[in-house]
Amino acid sequence: MTRAQRIVSLIASATETACALGAGGRLVGRSHECDFPPEVAGLPALTAPKFEVAGTSAEIDARVKAIVRDGLSVYRVDGEALRALAPDVILTQDHCEVCAVSLADVEAATCTWTGRPVEIVSLRPNSLADIWADIARVARALGTEAAGERLVADLQARIAAVRRQVAGRPRPRVAFIEWVEPLMAGGNWMPELIEAAGGHNLFGEAGNHSGWMDWEELAAADPDVILVGPCGYDLGRCLQELPLLEAKPGWAGMSAVRAGRVYFVDGNAYCNRPGPRLADTAELLAGMLHPGAVPPHGEGTAWVRLGARTR
Repeated sequence: MTRAQRIVSLIASATETACALGAGGRLVGRSHECDFPPEVAGLPALTAPKFEVAGTSAEIDARVKAIVRDGLSVYRVDGEALRALAPDVILTQDHCEVCAVSLADVEAATCTWTGRPVEIVSLRPNSLADIWADIARVARALGTEAAGERLVADLQARIAAVRRQVAGRPRPRVAFIEWVEPLMAGGNWMPELIEAAGGHNLFGEAGNHSGWMDWEELAAADPDVILVGPCGYDLGRCLQELPLLEAKPGWAGMSAVRAGRVYFVDGNAYCNRPGPRLADTAELLAGMLHPGAVPPHGEGTAWVRLGARTR
């Protein structure tokens, strides 16, 4: 198989995967969301959102839904700049039209290309098993199959080590919030990682898209632990959602709030990207769910804990 020399990745998780496979030096373009590892920031960004990204989670949700309702794409691709880079391989996704540039966007940008073959690799990860398979697909496209096998084996071994570390310990009941207003419970791979880290996931189904939920459902379940990691938000932006939660009826009286077991997480880096850092996520979660038994990896940088409330 010919080794791809010019790679464009239009999804952040695939950019991280390409770099983890040792192909970072062959990347020639990225999406506006690709920010890790830090050196990819020097690559040209070929995409941009069609909506204003500032504002509350409710405002952002309304803007995105308005675009989708009109049958439009949420993101734009700079087709001319993409073509000028002459990629051999373009990495994209058809998992979520809201989360990142989609396969349809890429096909629209490349449909008139002639005279130069380009391989479009579109990823659709709904579960950890899908993610391992997608890493292997990217590795095949980039000519790094052996590195792909090693990467998957390493990630699986790290998650298995987390399982052993928390085996036999009481499992706290966990609610993972992927969006605050309106409220959304995290699905896909996050329920699997919560279970691997020694928690009992209350909302969201493994292998299925994240779903909307009512505040009354969360309050009635009264989870032992609440994890807040909104899609696309880094830790600082995530913490700005706290006033929205504090304004909810019954927030202060919830068990997790009173016990100081509400954790705000850098969702953008560790919860929403189906790539190599999900092994880090399992390790971080174990520290949050089993404090004292598992070292608090990433505290203060990847996640923070709210103090206990006494009222």
